[in-house]
Amino acid sequence: MQDFEKLRVWVEAHQLALEIYRVTRSFPREERFGLTAQLRDAARSVPANIAEGSAASRPTDFAHSVNISEKEAAEVLNHLIIARDLTYLAVDVVEALRDRVNRLRRSLMIFRHCILHPTSARR
Repeated sequence: MQDFEKLRVWVEAHQLALEIYRVTRSFPREERFGLTAQLRDAARSVPANIAEGSAASRPTDFAHSVNISEKEAAEVLNHLIIARDLTYLAVDVVEALRDRVNRLRRSLMIFRHCILHPTSARR
């Protein structure tokens, strides 16, 4: 079992989720149960799955949870693109968030690899 709050990927994911909450405050009221909820749910799921996986008894289970976080991060990116195209978010805001999401996705992929192959991570 790991202390998930000390994991760099969890910290990055948590910070991204907080930022998503901030930027979606300005979304139209009619999106409260639509895009706002979907984007927030996906962003909140990224760190939540890391936290859940950290309590797994087997590395493969932890890696599976991290993989789900990767998928949720991809969903966040999709929803950000929709928000940009609907002009709910400015292009520069979405591009900055896209960079954060893509960095996080790479970090998650590397972290998952390290969970599954701990000896190769030490080289």
